[in-house]
Amino acid sequence: MEVNDELINRLAHLARLEFSAEEKQELQVGLKEMIGFVNKLNELDSSGTEPLLHISSNVNVLRKDEPGPCLSVSDSMKNSRFPDASYFKVPKVISK
Repeated sequence: MEVNDELINRLAHLARLEFSAEEKQELQVGLKEMIGFVNKLNELDSSGTEPLLHISSNVNVLRKDEPGPCLSVSDSMKNSRFPDASYFKVPKVISK
């Protein structure tokens, strides 16, 4: 795979990022190094090696969902900007 300005521009567009000419040059060098590393791995003989799906045999180890002590409304509202309310008021984050 050839890493050129066209590839960098396409990746930047897909990621919705903007880079200066100097940053694009640094990205180009970094991508070439990464691709070189992967190509080096392709030289290894991996025949007879089973694919590794998980690092360990433990899958989805979760704690038991058991009820425990809860905070009272007054304790949970101690750090609120509006302590007299029974809810947390936060800035609007969704715009139309």
